[in-house]
Amino acid sequence: MGFFRREENLISQTGTFSEKSLIKAAAAGDSKAFARLLSLYERRVRGLGKRFFKNEPDCDDFVQDVFIKVYNGLSSFRGEAQFSTWLMRIAYNTAINAVNRKKESVPLPEDYEILDPGAGPEEQHLRSITAQVIRDAIKELPERFGTCLDLYFFCDMSYNEISKITELPVNTIKSHVFRAKKLLKERLESEIIN
Repeated sequence: MGFFRREENLISQTGTFSEKSLIKAAAAGDSKAFARLLSLYERRVRGLGKRFFKNEPDCDDFVQDVFIKVYNGLSSFRGEAQFSTWLMRIAYNTAINAVNRKKESVPLPEDYEILDPGAGPEEQHLRSITAQVIRDAIKELPERFGTCLDLYFFCDMSYNEISKITELPVNTIKSHVFRAKKLLKERLESEIIN
């Protein structure tokens, strides 16, 4: 009876596991709950990893390191911030520490694609070319601008979340994103003219 009641508590009204119940179960040692929790955030963490690492094996190692740190620190998560912010702070610190050790960084994932399954071949090709131009332009941004831009647009994080992750003031984050967008616009306009 206790097992079924526990399962009912984990399942939200939509029929899926709620994040809070997954966190609680994972902190109590439930490996399936932890795996489910990680599946919610793996893409976001991997996206951040691709921002910092030039190759897939380093990115894979980064993701694994982050999730080990999350697992080991899960019992210390107090819920004062959103879980995603807490997790991304761990990911960001892990990436910064790894880069400081290796001194390598790459702005945007090389395999990032802007695809629309309803688009025809010509439109998909144009989008692919556009994505490459954007990747090239982002690579030329100063690292502090590129990181903030990646977290804002590609990790879909708010200014407040980015501030907590990078320990930079919110206004600095806004300024970095604004400047990054301005530099990208100038770069893209010059590409169109040339």
